[in-house]
Amino acid sequence: MVHRMLTKLDERIGFERARAHCDIPCGIYDPIMAQIPALTVVRMIDLMTEFAADHKDKDLEYHNTMSRYIEVKEEHAERVKHEVRVIWGDYIKPHHVEKHPEVHGITHKIMQLGSKCRQTADREAAVQLVAAVNEFAELFWKTKEVATKRAKAPYAPGLELVYPAL
Repeated sequence: MVHRMLTKLDERIGFERARAHCDIPCGIYDPIMAQIPALTVVRMIDLMTEFAADHKDKDLEYHNTMSRYIEVKEEHAERVKHEVRVIWGDYIKPHHVEKHPEVHGITHKIMQLGSKCRQTADREAAVQLVAAVNEFAELFWKTKEVATKRAKAPYAPGLELVYPAL
């Protein structure tokens, strides 16, 4: 009913049509939005491992803290997948794929590793996730013709990340 009324009103007044071609303003893409969550997955696994070693009694405190670490780990693994999907789906165009045909394989690898990191506490898988996201970041910056550099993150776990060399 409301739709019908608005349609009739539109026929009389002629509302101006809104148009958009992307989810966010063009050019506002940055793989750091996936790199930091990937690093966080490794950090949460490290915290989980340390906490489990220090707390032999599986008391209420243990379960509370461990469940919080797990929740953050899973949330950030999913965030990695989301951010990469946005860049891959919204930013990457056919001419990028032509120049960098490996983009689909890297993206698929990130999706698989992100899922594995959600399902397990496998630190090696989490480190591989960081490496794959770094590979994706390098490719992304190449599409913009921006040189990159690698540097250790200034916080635990201190893994290397790819940054634009500006």
